[in-house]
Amino acid sequence: MAISKLKLFRITSNKADLDLILERFVNLEWVHPVEANQFVDQVHGLTSFESNNPCNRIYKEIKDLEKENNFEIPAVEISTLNYSLDRMSDYVFTTHEKLQKFTQHRKETEILIKKYEDALTQIKNIENLDISLDDLFSVEYISARVGRMPLDSVERLKYYENKPFIFKSFHEEKNYCWCMYLATNKYEREIDNIFSSLFFKRIHIPDFVHGTPESAQVSLSMEIKVATDSLKEIQAEIDKTLNENIEHLSLVKGKLKFLNKMFDARKYVVGLGDKFNITGYVESKNAKYIEEIFGVLENTDVEIMPPDADKRIKPPTKLKNSWFSKPFGSFVHMYGLPGYFDIDPTPILAITYSILFGMMFGDLGQGLLLALFGWIVYKKTKKDIAAVAIRIGLVSAIFGFLYGSFFGNEEILTPIFTNVFGLGGKPIHVMDPDFTMTLLIGTVGLGSVLIVCSMLLNMITSFRKKKLAELFFSHNGLAGMLFYLFIILMVVGSITGSFDIVNPFTIVLFIVIPLLLIVFKHPFDRLINGKKMFPEKIGGFIIEAFFELFEVILSYITNTMSFLRVGGFVLSHAGMMLVVYTLMGMSGNLIGQSLVFVIGNLFVMGLEGLIVGIQVLRLEFYEMFSRYFEGNGIPFKTFE
Repeated sequence: MAISKLKLFRITSNKADLDLILERFVNLEWVHPVEANQFVDQVHGLTSFESNNPCNRIYKEIKDLEKENNFEIPAVEISTLNYSLDRMSDYVFTTHEKLQKFTQHRKETEILIKKYEDALTQIKNIENLDISLDDLFSVEYISARVGRMPLDSVERLKYYENKPFIFKSFHEEKNYCWCMYLATNKYEREIDNIFSSLFFKRIHIPDFVHGTPESAQVSLSMEIKVATDSLKEIQAEIDKTLNENIEHLSLVKGKLKFLNKMFDARKYVVGLGDKFNITGYVESKNAKYIEEIFGVLENTDVEIMPPDADKRIKPPTKLKNSWFSKPFGSFVHMYGLPGYFDIDPTPILAITYSILFGMMFGDLGQGLLLALFGWIVYKKTKKDIAAVAIRIGLVSAIFGFLYGSFFGNEEILTPIFTNVFGLGGKPIHVMDPDFTMTLLIGTVGLGSVLIVCSMLLNMITSFRKKKLAELFFSHNGLAGMLFYLFIILMVVGSITGSFDIVNPFTIVLFIVIPLLLIVFKHPFDRLINGKKMFPEKIGGFIIEAFFELFEVILSYITNTMSFLRVGGFVLSHAGMMLVVYTLMGMSGNLIGQSLVFVIGNLFVMGLEGLIVGIQVLRLEFYEMFSRYFEGNGIPFKTFE
């Protein structure tokens, strides 16, 4: 229904022309290539051209160069090329090695500057100490440590109050405390171990720093300035080298990206002797371009065939849905992808999901609000679920109008039907007790129609695939449909008393024979395919068939009755809104009523919207998809 028509193509040429073919082939963004292993594994003598990609090592070198210099090299778009991997490799590795010397020097200088800045900060912390730094750090019997530690570690120092050390905190900065501690040489290692466990980070004062803290600050500031100037010169050299090589590097990167695609495409090449071929699928409308691109080359043959011409491979599926049904594709993908010869369930799901959700969530105001919310989210995110919300919100608004419900008020729309449309009232009275049974029977009837439609879809799919046993003898095929329709008509006739179709002839024709055909479906299938009907003992088959038949009959009942939930949620939605209006009446003043109205509507929309969405999806998957949709298709994938 909404599956694009495909053609199978096969390009055959000499091995000497492989690169020429691949140069053109990798530019095709609208083909689905078939991997060579699907053929090589099945036919002796065929070979695959897949191998290690020699471009990866060079390309990784360029990525490392970009990462080290926080710079992205733009790749030149390449569609055909002449190349030498050796020349590109030598150029890239030489350029990277040259830049690495600068980047390593830059890194060392940045570390040095950080070391000097930390030392300067610590010197400023002790500038009020009236002592020379040389005297402080050259005391014979006492060791001094300066640095910083986390604030929470400072709190834990109280557990070590009995240890022989002196601790001095200078100031706090973010989550750290700049500090200093003193310990005797005897306990130096023990105290160092304690502070190490508290994540104390020692700041080493450079050897060239001497004298008072004031003079030390001057020395450090000068060294920082010299190192900063050096850092600027290094960065200038890096920028110069990059600018001198950017054009060439961009060309090399573009060639490597293109070569990567070519080498990756080798996994689609099948070799046989001095020939090779590439097989794939293309939309029918684009098949002529394959012939135009490759048919003009010497020693190259192009075959365009039906999609099922090669039985070794399975045609992929490319969905093509309308604007309305396309967002519902995400629901279909949760179950699986239709096969190429299957029916695409997306349009069917889009219609039935919207109708069922609209029935169960019917409210004009809430439906429009849901659609508005979906529209706002879709504009910002482009998510499929938001687009679905727009559609189901509008359908809910339509059913809400028929119910005469506007944000739970069941009477506010009645004047429109009486004065504008000239009716005696709203068409559907959800809260009328006399309507409840009609509603529940109607939903079961709707479920029966959807189940029959699912059987019809299964029969159409089976006919396309030439699965005769599934078409005629399956419980979702002709036999199952005759049995199910007879039971439905029998129940309807019994309830209404208007007709009676039960007699020995109809029982045999529409109950006994269909059930026997369902039981013997697998033996008939084997017989049609030229195999033995009962390859194992018939006794085991009879026992197994009995339980399978019991399950089939039970599934007809449970699947049909499952649609009662549609009517149940119609009633529950109205009932929950009745509770909201009851609470509004108990709220007293206008402000309280307004709050209850807003919060109540939002609560009902959120809770019931989620539950109804899940329940409808369950009906789609278990009561409908399970009858006609296998979901074992292969997605149509172009070059990655």
